[in-house]
Amino acid sequence: MAMDDRKTVLARAAQHGQAYLEAVADRPVGATITGADLRRALGGPLGAAGTDPAAVLDALAAAAEQGTIASQGPRYFGFVIGGSLPVATGADWLVSAWDQNSAVYAMSPLVSVVEEITAGWMRELLALPEHGGVGFVTGCQMASFTALAAARHEVLRRAGWDVEADGLGGAPAIDVLVSEEAHYTIAMALRLLGLGAARARRVPTDAQGRMRGSELARMLGESTGPCIVCAQAGNVNTGAFDPIAEIAALSRARGAWLHVDGAFGLWARTSPLLAGLGAGIEGADSIATDGHKWLNVPYDCGIVFCRHPEAHRAAMSLAAAYIVSDSHERDPHEFVPEESRRARAVPVYAALRTLGRDGLRQLVERNCGQARRMASRLALDPAVRILNEVVLNQVLVRFEDPSGDSEALTRAVIAGVQQEGTCWLGGTTWHGLAAMRIAISNWATTDQDIDRSAEAILKVLQTCKSLGLSRDRLPQ
Repeated sequence: MAMDDRKTVLARAAQHGQAYLEAVADRPVGATITGADLRRALGGPLGAAGTDPAAVLDALAAAAEQGTIASQGPRYFGFVIGGSLPVATGADWLVSAWDQNSAVYAMSPLVSVVEEITAGWMRELLALPEHGGVGFVTGCQMASFTALAAARHEVLRRAGWDVEADGLGGAPAIDVLVSEEAHYTIAMALRLLGLGAARARRVPTDAQGRMRGSELARMLGESTGPCIVCAQAGNVNTGAFDPIAEIAALSRARGAWLHVDGAFGLWARTSPLLAGLGAGIEGADSIATDGHKWLNVPYDCGIVFCRHPEAHRAAMSLAAAYIVSDSHERDPHEFVPEESRRARAVPVYAALRTLGRDGLRQLVERNCGQARRMASRLALDPAVRILNEVVLNQVLVRFEDPSGDSEALTRAVIAGVQQEGTCWLGGTTWHGLAAMRIAISNWATTDQDIDRSAEAILKVLQTCKSLGLSRDRLPQ
């Protein structure tokens, strides 16, 4: 196969992709090959002569059969990772075929317009301010980075400081208040922005991980000057929401910028049954979310919303003489840190247009119902303790051994389930306790998948209990 035989090469890749997706629901969810095996299969010295493209694709496809995690499948419940809707996968293949640099309108009118349309749809779906800025980034990490860059710009501008021109040296100190349960990506964003992760003050939370409004009010009253508050819509362990409406009112009264990390929880606003969890988010100054979680589009896709487009653009934009912009059209790079960037809004457009309002609502509600179903199935065993109020799509589970070590039992069950292969889920530490974390956010997950997975978890639990297993002895 010649290197320039485009049609044959792409057909071969499509064939492998189709085969992978057709098998993903029935294969073991975890990887079944070691890193050393993968290095042997794919590594070795790079030869002077090139390799036939078909052989390269075949080798990658063969390695993927055992070396990938089946997160596209219906029984992957780890790390709040969604699958990818078929139309979103197809649109993403088109994105690669088009190979557009979506920095400015002049480079790709199509992508600029698709971003504009998609941003409008999402603002409407999520009941967010109509004229705010929207940017498509790699994930919620960079969405929060972008949002907090806009926050840094605006609170310092109000204090008479131009941080983009003059940096942080000599700037007024910014008081940053974050939830005690804030996701670590907030700390990373603060580090990258020079605001210091350790300098952020942590607001105490309740037993479900919700920020305490009374504590925030007290802490806001202890400082003056520029201030940023970071709240959370969807705790990564429990799914709980901070009291956003109360936090927004307190932040507004203090003159603070409110940023909300809504990586997956933001999408609850598409459901009338769940929207009350995130009441008040429309009053936030910025919001970060992921598309590759509950919206079920391929990696990578994060989205940042900012109710202050001037601050958003001021923090991100930098003109170059060779970039001639049509002032009547949207230049995507003005809302994101990147210049060379993938057209990641296209799969979002495809997913939203295919699902419609009702389809997205049903997806969110179905997954939340499945989380409750999982919790109720597991709770039938007296050794199971559900640690959270299952308000969204997260289930936090601990396995109790009254006569032994519950920490070790919980860790052993997690590892045993990962090895058994019916489903995949992760472990966490919640308020000092080892716990199993189950996150349900895949469009393909059925109630039957939930029942099958719960049965497998309980079977591993019984095996671990009967063998008296610790973390060092796991079922084979």
